[in-house]
Amino acid sequence: MAVANYVRGLEAPKLAPPANLKTIRHHLRENYFSSLGSGALTIILGSFLVWLAWQIIGFALLDAVWTGSNRDACIPADGTTGGACWPIISQKFGQWIYGFYPVAERWRINICAVAFVAGLAPMLTPTAPYKMANAIYLLVVFPLVAFVLLTGGNYNVLPGSYAGVICLAFWIAATLPLSVFGVDEGAKRNSLGLALAGAAVILWGSSFIARTDITVFGISFDSGFLSLASGCVSLWVVLSNSVARRSKAFLIWALALATMLAAMLLLDIDFGLVPVETAQWGGLTVTLVVSITGIAASLPLGILLALGRQSNLPAIRTMSIVFIEFVRGVPLITVLFMASVMLPLFLPPGMNFDKLLRALVGVALFSAAYMAEVVRGGLQAVPKGQYEGATALGLSYWQMMAKIILPQALKISIPNIVGNFIVLFKDTTLVLIIGLFDLLAMAQTGLRDAAWATPVTAPTGYLAIALIYWAFCFSMSRYAIFTERRLHTGHKR
Repeated sequence: MAVANYVRGLEAPKLAPPANLKTIRHHLRENYFSSLGSGALTIILGSFLVWLAWQIIGFALLDAVWTGSNRDACIPADGTTGGACWPIISQKFGQWIYGFYPVAERWRINICAVAFVAGLAPMLTPTAPYKMANAIYLLVVFPLVAFVLLTGGNYNVLPGSYAGVICLAFWIAATLPLSVFGVDEGAKRNSLGLALAGAAVILWGSSFIARTDITVFGISFDSGFLSLASGCVSLWVVLSNSVARRSKAFLIWALALATMLAAMLLLDIDFGLVPVETAQWGGLTVTLVVSITGIAASLPLGILLALGRQSNLPAIRTMSIVFIEFVRGVPLITVLFMASVMLPLFLPPGMNFDKLLRALVGVALFSAAYMAEVVRGGLQAVPKGQYEGATALGLSYWQMMAKIILPQALKISIPNIVGNFIVLFKDTTLVLIIGLFDLLAMAQTGLRDAAWATPVTAPTGYLAIALIYWAFCFSMSRYAIFTERRLHTGHKR
């Protein structure tokens, strides 16, 4: 049988293996010198960056002064401008971290820092076990312990007369519809127990507003006793119903009551700590307290606002839209100024809030409005089929959101969420407007010390502050990238 002339009769010659395309030369040619214009731009920008890096290295390391006790050590003998004056950083570093906190009590801040890192590290480690217990520690146990340590504790937990009115109104609003519309006995008992537990929580929370007894029909009651009694009654009501005992509402109620009682006990115990007012706080302590509180509060509030803006209930949707658009329409400095100056004008006589508490509330609400729009963008990016599939499975609205929609929306929104966190961390410098000295304000105060007045004092201080802020922001950014890559493994192509 004849072989066709287009069929190769001899083996093809072996070609040399392809060159390694991952060499430095190939990378430079493909990314930096792909054309004449690209090469010229690379040379110009590269030269500028090398010159800038050399100037910074020369100022911060090569020509820097590392030891000294006053400004004389940082002034060259020839009268020229020298390098960085690092001795002032070592002299003022304690003030930068602790502010005006008493030196003998700084160990309390150190314990809080160690306790926070001990809870945060396993929480951020994907393979670490006991995530739920760790979350309870970070969100419940640690805030209470840190609050007692930083302030000194020993609070006389007694709500005021306003708390009694709020408690009575809440109880009537929760129980009256059950009696009027004739809800079955099991639901009625469960709701009654939850209403009484909510009243107990309100009583306890109101103890920070006014510390007087409650007077009802001319009889004076100890508010702490009423709070505890309402919690015990609600416990008896709920436990009397076997259906309620197995409900998730009962579990949530029991955790809330246990947290409330533990907080009351912890805040009322005299541990012998010296009271330290928040006016004595400052430096990195205030920066971390404001930023961490704002971050922890803004995300859940932003999620609720985003869901409220997409709600089918007109009242909830309207209130969410009004709040988001109003807060996003004003700068943070205005919110802080209003919280510091205008809020006391609307409160009853004799009632006031701590300046740090005002800053925490203002920052949390401001950041929540921006976070709501970030989460709403993630919700809109989830395909409609996900909603339809969840509905077809018979899931309720909250089950659908918690198990299907929100995990996808938050995963999509990770870059923008972390971007908001970084902006919030840097915006804490604005708390100076209400008299709180954060890290930057405390550093500026220390740099005005006449004993260290040199031409390089301010540049050295601001360089150190920039490095501290960069370290925190860069850490958040890198962890966000790590989390994003870890959660997007199923979408790689």
